[in-house]
Amino acid sequence: MAPYESDDATGAAPDEDLRSGRRKAARYAVPVAVVGVAAATIGLVPALANSGDPDLPRITAQQLIEKIAKSDVQQVSGTVKVSTDLGLPNLGGLESSLASGAAQGGGDGSSADPKSKLTELVTGTHTLRVAADGPDRQKLSLLESGAEYSIIHSGKNVWGYDSKSNEVYHSTAHESGKEHRAEPPATPKDFADEALKSVDDTTSVTVDGTAQVAGRDAYKLLIKPRQSGTTVGAISIAVDAKTGQPLKFTLTPKSGGAAVLDAGFTQVSFAKPAASTFDFTPPKGAKVTEEKQESTKAPKHAPASGEDFGKGLDGATVLGKGWTSIATFDTGAKGGMPSGSEGGAFGGFLGSLGDKASGKFGKGTVFSTRLVNALITDDGKVYAGAVTKDTLVKAANEGK
Repeated sequence: MAPYESDDATGAAPDEDLRSGRRKAARYAVPVAVVGVAAATIGLVPALANSGDPDLPRITAQQLIEKIAKSDVQQVSGTVKVSTDLGLPNLGGLESSLASGAAQGGGDGSSADPKSKLTELVTGTHTLRVAADGPDRQKLSLLESGAEYSIIHSGKNVWGYDSKSNEVYHSTAHESGKEHRAEPPATPKDFADEALKSVDDTTSVTVDGTAQVAGRDAYKLLIKPRQSGTTVGAISIAVDAKTGQPLKFTLTPKSGGAAVLDAGFTQVSFAKPAASTFDFTPPKGAKVTEEKQESTKAPKHAPASGEDFGKGLDGATVLGKGWTSIATFDTGAKGGMPSGSEGGAFGGFLGSLGDKASGKFGKGTVFSTRLVNALITDDGKVYAGAVTKDTLVKAANEGK
């Protein structure tokens, strides 16, 4: 089927007030940590159709965005495949252990703590089993070779269970609902919600035909930046024609090649999951770790790779507009990033990613992935976003 007619970007969002709110929220969601934050803000892999393009009634981009916004799916279950390709160097698993170790710095030391376990989604291909029955009952399972990690939210209880280590993590939800969903985002809807926050007059939004995903007829929403200087090429969201639920999300970089990340249902059902799906009792002999009270007060999205770094994020300033927005803050650390023996394994990891840069701002190092880039100057300032190296250097020069 040929692609549907394009819509103006100005008519792409369903409501001006809603769009304004999304823009404001999106500006403060600009990714700042090359490894840790990238997983929470990125998109997915190509090839939405798997058995021919269904013939569906015509729909405009604005109508399709409204359909997503109005979707009220309370019950869902299925299998989601997530593949991430940030273009990180192969360091024998060091990048994964660094991300996990950073997350554990903000957790309670248990292998079942979601803060540490879900960092595995940063690299590679993973299979997730998901289920939801309203805002107070959700389950997400990360399936591994011969093992399984699950997060179960049932009422006021949130459980994390790592079958490999036989460890359990337990916390109490002070409020029910969305706040207690697993992070980083793991389902197509999670990613779609983040992407739609960025839809504004710097964005082209069209309906790009139809597809079948997990046996369901779907429309394809295509989101493209109008600006140069961003590393984002395009975002494609497959939207269930009947329910408005996103079924697959694809973000491809402007540099081309495979998508940065692919998350899509391979199986899905909108029937009510069995109540027993959300039951959990710690297995006999399992080590149970209770969440520390003070950890509930920690910022949810601040990287735990250093106290100063986290404080800097809280005070970040956003420069620019739309897809070329850049977050900047001062870490207070002078002398640049550690390297060589001084930096240990972490310094070596950063060194493998970094390229030296200089300008009116002075000197610094740019750390790059296929999507998120960050410039850390020798006087401790950070500039980061889904933008090119030249765009970061220009922002640093103007900021000076």
